[in-house]
Amino acid sequence: MNEALNNILNRNSPRELSEPYPSEKEMELIYQAALRAPDHAWQRPSRFIQVTGKGLEKLSSAFVDYAKENVDGLNEETLSKYKEAPFRAPMIIILISEIKIHPKVPEIEQMLSTAAATENILLALNALNYAGMWRTGVFALNEKISKYLDLNENQKVIGYLYVGTATGKQKKIPKMNTSDFVTEWI
Repeated sequence: MNEALNNILNRNSPRELSEPYPSEKEMELIYQAALRAPDHAWQRPSRFIQVTGKGLEKLSSAFVDYAKENVDGLNEETLSKYKEAPFRAPMIIILISEIKIHPKVPEIEQMLSTAAATENILLALNALNYAGMWRTGVFALNEKISKYLDLNENQKVIGYLYVGTATGKQKKIPKMNTSDFVTEWI
């Protein structure tokens, strides 16, 4: 089997991530891969915020501030969980779609382009022997979170990639029966 296909078939989201994470030079390659995603009318909607070191504390504070002002029924246990969330990995990439008004490219298509860019990041990480886990939850896919991350109104957070080196027990990749997912029109 060729290397590229093997990379796709063996990519997995690990339960635990630790250091090391990709170097600056490796991240340049990873972002170049991201920017090869399909992009109708050359809108270039994908934006990324790379968070490491003290930046994780800043992200933690943004999560806490957002939760205190926007999460109904918030309790101390949940608030603590939100506060600690950014420290589950040594690097987080905030995935942003910068929406532009275009007569032929609706908002959802621009967000899907950023989703495709995200998958390219995951595949590039895997090819370089790193790992990533895509998370959404309360801090993504809503209109209010942008304010807490100092984003513009037209920038939407579609998720967070937790990045590092896979540690601990790895999830088993299940064998899928493609006929359960594919219908043929002949």
